[in-house]
Amino acid sequence: MAAAPVWSVDPRTGKQREQVAVEATAEEVDAVVKAAQAARGALADRTVRSAFLRAAADGLQAAKDWLVETADAETALGPVRLTGELARTCYQLRAFADIVDEGAFLDVIVNHPDDTATPPIPDLRRYKVPLGVVAVYSASNFPFAFSVAGGDTASALAAGCPVVVKSHPDHPALSELVAKVLRRAAAEHGVPEGVVGLVHGFEAGVELIKHPLVAAAGFTGSVRGGRALFDAAAARPVPIPFHGELGSLNPVVVTEAAAAERADAIGAGLAGSMTLGVGQFCVKPGLVLVPSGAAGDGLVKSLTDAVSDTDAGVLLDHRMRDNFLAGVAERAELPDVESPVTPGAGGEHTVSAGFLTVPASKLAEEGAYDLLLEECFGPVTVVVRYDDEGEATAVLSRLPGNLTATVHLSEEEAAGEGRGAELLAELTPLAGRVLVNGWPTGVAVAPAQHHGGPYPATTSTSTSVGGTAIERWLRPVTYQNAPEALLPKELRDDNPLGLPRRFNGALER
Repeated sequence: MAAAPVWSVDPRTGKQREQVAVEATAEEVDAVVKAAQAARGALADRTVRSAFLRAAADGLQAAKDWLVETADAETALGPVRLTGELARTCYQLRAFADIVDEGAFLDVIVNHPDDTATPPIPDLRRYKVPLGVVAVYSASNFPFAFSVAGGDTASALAAGCPVVVKSHPDHPALSELVAKVLRRAAAEHGVPEGVVGLVHGFEAGVELIKHPLVAAAGFTGSVRGGRALFDAAAARPVPIPFHGELGSLNPVVVTEAAAAERADAIGAGLAGSMTLGVGQFCVKPGLVLVPSGAAGDGLVKSLTDAVSDTDAGVLLDHRMRDNFLAGVAERAELPDVESPVTPGAGGEHTVSAGFLTVPASKLAEEGAYDLLLEECFGPVTVVVRYDDEGEATAVLSRLPGNLTATVHLSEEEAAGEGRGAELLAELTPLAGRVLVNGWPTGVAVAPAQHHGGPYPATTSTSTSVGGTAIERWLRPVTYQNAPEALLPKELRDDNPLGLPRRFNGALER
């Protein structure tokens, strides 16, 4: 494949800013992957690994001003948002360092022989080992938290896996800078700089997923792009795990009692959530079931007022802007679809927020209105007006998998009266995170977090946020009747590393 220049582009004007790099050739991808493979041994020591992660966080924090300025020039997300996202990224790296030090993620289980069991149990010792080189495909909308130093990279390094990142074309200059910070942190602790590889270009991404030394992949992006890579990962001579986040509608159900109780607050909250970051969050509420009648009318009025006061904003690139304009226009043309606040062009390079309304009956069966059940990336949501609980249930039954699903209940419903529990049961099969009386935008980095969901939200049952994201890059292995002297230290009876473990059925800490 021919190498092409990689440019940093200003989304506010659409003009090229500077040439950052060139697209990687197949030979260059091969060299980067082999360098990552060669760095595996340096990550074997958990003490070195956690120190490297903390040094990476410190290095990113020290370069904050430089990184935020570069990120804003390439994404137009603004210094406030980007500073917060960088802080989240640094916190995430340190959190995984703590997980590495604790060691519970190794899931050590020791069973001594038991001849009295049926059948007899031999000496069995189980723990988890890293898969190998992980390919990471950066996201456009989180240039720090889901990019070169984001959750996929942090969790893979924590698991002991080197990474090769395919940069996102919307922020190539930032990707280069962040990669340099990570490599510098690696070198400080005797880890080869190849432990974090970086390649640019569409074809490089295809070569990466096919490389025989790549053992797993993490992706955040579109359904179309993610599915193509997922299929490629499965079609390899040796298929590999592909953990992809592809697309999500993030449905919201507002009960009639909740709308009657606090229509203004729900409408204003919805406006804030759907327009946050110019609607470019993967958990943006894209479909909202609102009751017909006076209570629902009040909510729609509140939403109209709040969205009308929202300033036009810049999307991450002009391709996304074009897709947004085309997508909202196609949806608005459907019969019986109305636009209380019309989404569309706010200027030559900006977009204006808005929302559409449609009767729930239009979505009850397959047809042209299925378009409204697909994610539209940008500051728009679809308000579905339902006449009764049956109509709402019929719409929910047609939804694909999602990252989140939300229900807004009245005070009595939240206390156990009415359909609250029933609605939670309806939403649980649809999403990986179910919210009550809140909004899905804002994904906390916490041990209990789950950022994933049924397809097409993700291609696996794993999470890409939170401590358990490390599990994606590990596989279990059991040693049977291995002499103590030959066992890894993690599996020896005297537990020289002081690891949490289950020993002959008892949990030890």
